[in-house]
Amino acid sequence: MNLTANSFIKFYGSSIGKKVIVALTGLALIGFLLGHMIGNLKIFAGPDKINGYAAWLHSMPSILWIARIGLIVCFVLHIYTTIRLVLENRSAKGNRYVANATVKASGASRAMVWSGIIILSFVIYHILHFTVRVGNDYDGYIDASGRHDVFRMLVDGFSWWPASTFYIISMALLCWHLSHGFASVFQTLGLRTERTWGLIKTIGYAYSLIIFIGNCSIPVSILAGWISY
Repeated sequence: MNLTANSFIKFYGSSIGKKVIVALTGLALIGFLLGHMIGNLKIFAGPDKINGYAAWLHSMPSILWIARIGLIVCFVLHIYTTIRLVLENRSAKGNRYVANATVKASGASRAMVWSGIIILSFVIYHILHFTVRVGNDYDGYIDASGRHDVFRMLVDGFSWWPASTFYIISMALLCWHLSHGFASVFQTLGLRTERTWGLIKTIGYAYSLIIFIGNCSIPVSILAGWISY
């Protein structure tokens, strides 16, 4: 156990170790985004579908909370490690070769650090808003089947335009971040070649656009009155 911990600390202390951690946590977050979006899009199928989906998730509370905590850990580790890499790149500027090789990456990384911090703030707000329900009396939302009425909760939550606006802006930042980070994951993990690099970047842009449109379609539809109860 001690040996394993020491090996991880040594690995994390290296530049390549930090890049791998950023890539792996990024990969986990990329997968979560798709699954989360698909689940939320059930709102377009009506109250029964999304309330049934939510009831199924809450039938496994231990797994659900492990996933939630894991998500926050991935976000924090991803952002913290990226910040560490940026700081290391700055300290390496005394080496002309390293500075020249990383100047573009450092600029992109700095922008992604700030967008990442905003996204983390959004995730915390989103969990407080809909999961912990701080300041929102969602506990009394019960549908005809006796299940938690997630459909009504989402409609009421996103009917407040400041919440929807913050959600859409945060999603735009998230997808901008994702469009730049998607290809980097494959590059760091050694899964790219010169032949596939262009395709990987195109898939990253397309994936980011799908996530943005899919997630933003919910608050937009609610504000427009296309989804209501």
